[in-house]
Amino acid sequence: MLPLDELSPAALSEVVAVFTDIDDTLTTEGQLPAGAYAALERLAQAGLEVVPITGRPAGWCDMIARFWPVAGVVGENGAFYFSYDRAARKMRQRFFATDDERRVNRARLEHLRERILREVPGTGIASDQLYREADLAIDVCEDVDPLPAGEVERVLGIFKEEGAIAKLSSIHVNGWFGDYDKLSMSRIFAADILGFDLDAMKDRVIFVGDSPNDGPMFSFFPNSCGVANVEEFRGSGHALPRFVAHNRGGEGFVEIAERILAARGAAQAPAPAGGARAEADHV
Repeated sequence: MLPLDELSPAALSEVVAVFTDIDDTLTTEGQLPAGAYAALERLAQAGLEVVPITGRPAGWCDMIARFWPVAGVVGENGAFYFSYDRAARKMRQRFFATDDERRVNRARLEHLRERILREVPGTGIASDQLYREADLAIDVCEDVDPLPAGEVERVLGIFKEEGAIAKLSSIHVNGWFGDYDKLSMSRIFAADILGFDLDAMKDRVIFVGDSPNDGPMFSFFPNSCGVANVEEFRGSGHALPRFVAHNRGGEGFVEIAERILAARGAAQAPAPAGGARAEADHV
């Protein structure tokens, strides 16, 4: 990981969208600072497409899509996207799995829930599980005492033994059935809502995150960024961002947003009269 200072203003000036994790990326110590929310608003007002890419549940994502200054939100680690058309007053939704597939998967996740709680003492079900559509969130430190690393690995292992995909975030282990992740649904969202091919535009999208479940996004985007708390995973074997901010959590996100906005402002500033640029234009 390189310091954020080494991400060139020229690259930042070409950015058209900012995709960002929420927990411990926009938030600090479990709360959304005013500065981080204001940074989202400033990015949107500057004409950038702002898209939270989160492990949080469908119920939360409906609210975020409606009330935050965002183009939409990818939730439950890629299970769906929600995007609210304010002019039409209509929520656009797309799920990776069909309704029938989700019903079957919920029964399989209920079995996993019972097994994990029985076999791994100290675990708890995430308090936002009630609002989830497609995954099971095991709380490893949000509302329970922090689970030892070995026990976290045991939870991940149980998901995998049952044929589920499992990802560790800064607060939960999330498990689901289905061949999707944050990146696969981000591709669909970009095509459906933003109107561009994410693979063709990946140099012009900044992703900001903080933890292992952001790995597919960190690996995909050449200019991926982490807030400083991602340093905790250095040497862990997980995919990490190309650049890292000096500050943690929401303050780190503000730092990254300010770099983007400054680069865009400099690129859009009128050329000074005379001088080298005027001479070059004349030639």
